[in-house]
Amino acid sequence: MPVPFHLAIPVTNLAQANAFYGTLMGCERGRSCEQWVDWNFFGHQLVTHLVATMPILPEPNEVDSKAVPVPHFGVVLSMSEWKALAQKLVAAEQAFVIEPYIRFEGKVGEQGTFFLFDPAGNALEFKGFADDSQLFAK
Repeated sequence: MPVPFHLAIPVTNLAQANAFYGTLMGCERGRSCEQWVDWNFFGHQLVTHLVATMPILPEPNEVDSKAVPVPHFGVVLSMSEWKALAQKLVAAEQAFVIEPYIRFEGKVGEQGTFFLFDPAGNALEFKGFADDSQLFAK
């Protein structure tokens, strides 16, 4: 099993972060105070820290003729988990920056991907691989 990562991100509203990460994404809430909340983000520690304003983001990067937000973070799921999450978010009418699609279809490294923003404007990417051994395919 991979070692869990720790990532701290800014948010401007902890109630909105709770609705997004807790309710919509289904992440278990950990320790918290008035300034931050720990989340179990698919087995990793994500901390949402309250800030007055969000940092200015750079321009997106073009990938597959799509505007990929930079920076972004996320997780790699099994293809069945990825499909289930994508269906859950579509059913919840979540807006996507890049809607779910399959990259490298029929090729080495085939993967599902989608991008979305949390309420504070942090960009997230979710990937799904049918074959985890192709995560670092060349």
